[in-house]
Amino acid sequence: MDPELLTLIATRRMPYGKYKGVLIADLPQAYLVWFAHKGFPPGEIGRVLALTLELKHNGLIHLIDPLRKQ
Repeated sequence: MDPELLTLIATRRMPYGKYKGVLIADLPQAYLVWFAHKGFPPGEIGRVLALTLELKHNGLIHLIDPLRKQ
């Protein structure tokens, strides 16, 4: 697992769509599942969204809390 992706989950905001401006870590799981069914976008944002879904699905999203900017 790429540690840089974990940092992006905790600090990057959704760049577009219904949840534009929301921290990726705070996106609803249902929205991430919708993306999974539709197909994650290509590139870094797709990898970040897919990893976020995996962390949320497995109850591990709290692991990125220390990485959040305060």
